[in-house]
Amino acid sequence: MIRYILFFFLPVIVCLSISDGGQQQTASIADRIFLSASQKNLQEQMIGEVMTFVGKQFIGSAYEANTLDRSKSEMLVCNLKTFDCVTFVENVLALSRCIKQHQCSYESYQQELQTIRYRRGTIAGYASRLHYFSDWIYDNGRKGIIVDVTKQIGGIPYRKHIDFMTSHRSSYPSLADDSVFQQLSIYEDSINARAMWYIPKSAVKALEEKISTGDIIAITTAKAGLDISHTGIAIRLADGSLHFLHAPDVGATVTISKETLPEYLKHHAEQTGIMVLRVNSPK
Repeated sequence: MIRYILFFFLPVIVCLSISDGGQQQTASIADRIFLSASQKNLQEQMIGEVMTFVGKQFIGSAYEANTLDRSKSEMLVCNLKTFDCVTFVENVLALSRCIKQHQCSYESYQQELQTIRYRRGTIAGYASRLHYFSDWIYDNGRKGIIVDVTKQIGGIPYRKHIDFMTSHRSSYPSLADDSVFQQLSIYEDSINARAMWYIPKSAVKALEEKISTGDIIAITTAKAGLDISHTGIAIRLADGSLHFLHAPDVGATVTISKETLPEYLKHHAEQTGIMVLRVNSPK
């Protein structure tokens, strides 16, 4: 496993506030979660339990799309008030890693978030952000943050040509720059050269016992050119049933699915299956 030693070389992080007082509010939320985790001695728990605890702290938070694209220049966006499905997962993961490492400061959270969100943990323009979630899986696997266990627990090859962003160039203002467009094209080629695995949704019920609470769930899609359409966190309730903790969609809030994960997938026609990512406990 290739690991990148990042924190010693990180530049001063500029964190974009999404509104006046946004950074202060985010810092206050982080501090509250860190304090609660410390009081519960959560740093001694398994990382999956930490993930579910942190994720549940955001139940009721509003969904908000495009919060990462409001600045002309690429910079780290820190927002613990509103989420899309990916920023929800990223923030829960960043906070959980801080708790497990006994590094419960706002600066540590910023560093973790940058490491998770950007290719090799470095902000170098729009293309350095891990836009495709399958690329996010690959890069965070190389960093040792997560392990893709999809194949291990019964997944089959996921064969799909990924080119959604370059095929919909006009939907992404930053791709008007030819150099950025070319960078994204190269990254798409890299994704298409990799072997990927998924569990078809018809097989999830038979394999759900192999999914652990706190695993990150990436939902594959029938939409042409796109790899993953939704993300969230697996959570087991008191009765042992497997549900889905996620930021659902515009107009909704962070929630635990009423249905089990297999039932949730059945009710969404474009969702074809899942990838299962196990979070490594940081050392």
